[in-house]
Amino acid sequence: MNAEPHLPAQQRLLQIGEARRAVMEEGRAATGVVTGPLGDRGWIERSWRRCLASGQRPEQKLAFDMVTAQAARRTEEANRTLVQAARPVLDRLGRAIANTRYFAILTNAEGVVVDVNGPIDRSDPRAHLITRVGVDLSERSVGTSAIGAVLAELEPVWLHRGEHFFNDTSVFSCAGAPLFGPDGRCVGMLDLTGIDAVERPELKHLVSQSARSIENALALGRPHSLLVRLNWAGRALGDDSDGLLCLDGEGWVTGSNQAARQMMSPLDGRGAPVHASELFAQPWEQLFDAAGQGSVLGPLEVPLWSGLRLHALPLLAGSEPRRGAAGGNALPLKDLEVALIRQAVHDARGNVMKAAQALGISRATVYRKLGRK
Repeated sequence: MNAEPHLPAQQRLLQIGEARRAVMEEGRAATGVVTGPLGDRGWIERSWRRCLASGQRPEQKLAFDMVTAQAARRTEEANRTLVQAARPVLDRLGRAIANTRYFAILTNAEGVVVDVNGPIDRSDPRAHLITRVGVDLSERSVGTSAIGAVLAELEPVWLHRGEHFFNDTSVFSCAGAPLFGPDGRCVGMLDLTGIDAVERPELKHLVSQSARSIENALALGRPHSLLVRLNWAGRALGDDSDGLLCLDGEGWVTGSNQAARQMMSPLDGRGAPVHASELFAQPWEQLFDAAGQGSVLGPLEVPLWSGLRLHALPLLAGSEPRRGAAGGNALPLKDLEVALIRQAVHDARGNVMKAAQALGISRATVYRKLGRK
């Protein structure tokens, strides 16, 4: 089921209604009912069918869980690590969406709310009921939503109004993205929800970026002796697109983020211990040696057993330019990046082209980073 993001609002809702009738009343597939370039939305029909198979009906009234103060405290305690890593990101999200009538919801891997942020109208029960810490918003509880769909599909999603299963939830529009922990397992999801709000599918991009920031904070929070920031040649190291690899003193991986796992297939999230020698086609001790020399060497080019090569910036624990609990303060890392570039230019005796080649970036990037005209 596809959907056109730029259709007039009324036409978009009519297409959603046609898809609902096809699946829920006529037992037909929704394929071809809704067309457009938004991408494959077959996950919505899959979710609808799971709800129907479990005996749910769209017209049923939702009875949200009662959440006692004690239950809320237990939820907060059980998810303390996730909440602490996400809190700075949620604060920034709250500011970013302040004028959109959307708010942020953080859940654990079971779809239970663990934290919220943003412009929540507590006088509106539609907002209050779903933003209580401890309330269950999984698919089995509230039917099709961004929360249930993300946890089922493990992919970012966007859905609008009647794409939710129950009539009671057809007032919502929401974007969501999964959260993967340092071992590659899903630990929860991040959701942006609006009530009777304008459809904003671009929020899918915002929530996906924010989820990556939370994942990076979770990775950086793991005990480690060495942090290795990774990226492909031509990409400057120092932002949330970096792969993050945490190693202990013996070279064992203690944590990684999703980007690192996508760059290096042995980090496949199955939970089996992985050693740096399984990742890099060179002695892993060289990463520690390079980190001990600080900014003199700059980023390294490291070979993988696949034959591919990555740029790596190894940083000893305690010396890495940490970006706050969840990537908030980027200035120290930018300063380090500039220092590395200046050192490379110095080592090249002022030859910017040679320095750029050594760093694996363009000459224009060197000039831009150093602020030259």
